[in-house]
Amino acid sequence: MKFELSQLPYAYNALEPYIDAQTMEIHHAKHHQAYIDKLNTVVEKYSTLADMSVEDLLKTLKTLEVDEVDRIAIQNHGGGHANHAFFWDNMAPQKQGDETLKSDIELAFGSTDAFKQEFAKAAVSRFGSGWAWLVRDEDNALKVYSTANQDSPLSQGHTPIIGLDVWEHAYYLKYQNRRQEYIDNWWSVVKVL
Repeated sequence: MKFELSQLPYAYNALEPYIDAQTMEIHHAKHHQAYIDKLNTVVEKYSTLADMSVEDLLKTLKTLEVDEVDRIAIQNHGGGHANHAFFWDNMAPQKQGDETLKSDIELAFGSTDAFKQEFAKAAVSRFGSGWAWLVRDEDNALKVYSTANQDSPLSQGHTPIIGLDVWEHAYYLKYQNRRQEYIDNWWSVVKVL
């Protein structure tokens, strides 16, 4: 399977003023495309990987019969592809709401505001590049944590529910070094809450 960049479900300027069009276009067309190109280069070396989805590659990462250098490349570039595809679908110009998720969040964290505070703490405290996540773990419990670089919750057996890219390329043109402001404004385009 050759991985391809999917078109966004909205225009590059659709998330303004929270995320600017130039950042969206560079982030999607350049950064995400680069992860896909590099992932394809690695996967093409192994016929056993030809029919695997990126999600399956990441879920079975530890047991893939590949060179260790290629395992790391799949982790980085496969994670970059999966994380970004998930990120784009997490956002929308208009809220769609998910009452079941909202109830589950309130049950797990006490309130939506308490959840957002814990999530923001995970996002802002990630040193360097990475992601903040709301996931369902192997017991279907909701958890918040961050991962470094392009590491994916899928590789831990977890299902991502909400993910925020806190690499500087995701926000630097508009927010410079103001990661907290980016996080606060990002909630305005998260479609499920």
